[in-house]
Amino acid sequence: MASASPQATSSEPSPSSRLPMPSRNPLPLSNSQEQQVRDLYYKRVRGYCADEIKSFATCALNRTVTATWACRTERLAMNSCMVIHATQAEQDAAREEWFATRLDRQREREEKERKRKAQERFHREWWGLPQVEDEEGTGGQRGGTKS
Repeated sequence: MASASPQATSSEPSPSSRLPMPSRNPLPLSNSQEQQVRDLYYKRVRGYCADEIKSFATCALNRTVTATWACRTERLAMNSCMVIHATQAEQDAAREEWFATRLDRQREREEKERKRKAQERFHREWWGLPQVEDEEGTGGQRGGTKS
């Protein structure tokens, strides 16, 4: 059996004969991260078609059901623009943009946390409250004691 595993590795298809990867960033993301990527993607596509969207919106203003017929050409122009720009390449570009700005978002979170801690320190000093040593294990120290 030991000789079977080297044969299995040598019989693997070469990298050129494998199927292409659907995306250049195959790293799995959480649902909230995927939603952030989708939001970036939609924002990019809407940015490309901003003029068509604006013309449809001005046509559909103050109309209800009749907007379907009255603004048909604007709607078709808007939809065709979005179909043209809504591609897998655009999704990949949005994902790459998300990864490129990942460190910026992390720095923003860290800065926000530093500001929150500084404000909490100031608040405790101002009101003369005792300092909290750890963030999570203070359950009984904050409230009154139960007897």
